[in-house]
Amino acid sequence: MTTRVTNASQAPLEFSDQHVMPEWIDFNGHMNVAYYVMAFDHGVDGLTNYLDIGPEGIDARGTSTFTLEIHINYLQELQLGDPISLTCQLLDYDSKRIHYFFNMYHATENYLAATCEQLLLHVNLEERRSSPFPKTVLSKLETLMALHRQLPRPEQAGQKIGIRRR
Repeated sequence: MTTRVTNASQAPLEFSDQHVMPEWIDFNGHMNVAYYVMAFDHGVDGLTNYLDIGPEGIDARGTSTFTLEIHINYLQELQLGDPISLTCQLLDYDSKRIHYFFNMYHATENYLAATCEQLLLHVNLEERRSSPFPKTVLSKLETLMALHRQLPRPEQAGQKIGIRRR
């Protein structure tokens, strides 16, 4: 499955081309939690391809990206056949890491179904160690950050998990 950027010149980035598949439905009759992760991961593929650090980098540069941390909020059910759209907001980056935030929407009813905050690391696959991004990637990240810095910080960003007590 390919996830393409449909809006690269504005903030946030937008990704589409996903639908809830039959195998994604669990015994509760809605999309299973594991497939939310997979759908968000397809968005990560779109982001890394946009930044030119996707799978082609493995052969071209011997580098890839690894997810260091992920936090998902499940807000509203998605069901069989529902179209999915994702937006991605860059929250921060440095020479080796990217901190970003995805919103997952029902693509036609436009409700927010889930959010996903992630931290990604650029890795030299031969050494299995972190590696600085190429200058071209840092330039794209700088441009994105200038656009995305103007966006409000997502409500769920930076949340801790736990039972809230009164």
